Amino acid sequence: MTTFTIFLILIVIVSFLLVVVIMVQNPKGGGLSSSFGGGGTQQLGGVKKTTDFLDKSTWTLATLLLLLILLSNVDLMGNGTVQESKVNTDNVQLETPVNSSADEENNDQE
Repeated sequence: MTTFTIFLILIVIVSFLLVVVIMVQNPKGGGLSSSFGGGGTQQLGGVKKTTDFLDKSTWTLATLLLLLILLSNVDLMGNGTVQESKVNTDNVQLETPVNSSADEENNDQE
């Protein structure tokens, strides 16, 4: 298994976790954070702690995703995979006209 494949698997996993964490949050305060404690005065862990955890996990996963993408790009460039996909123009021979010097002499005389 190549390192790029490992990076790709990690990117997919982190992306899925980021989607899950974002979907759990509710911008109006009615999401998972308000379900702890049932809205009473006694709250398990507190709404503020849950909101802080979800906010920190969102930023952490987003940063990790960006870092994995950048590292996979560096790994891809380091392996030379991108350079190999370019068209090889080293063996291409340009066709030159056989009578090019004769044509130039004719043009100069005119």
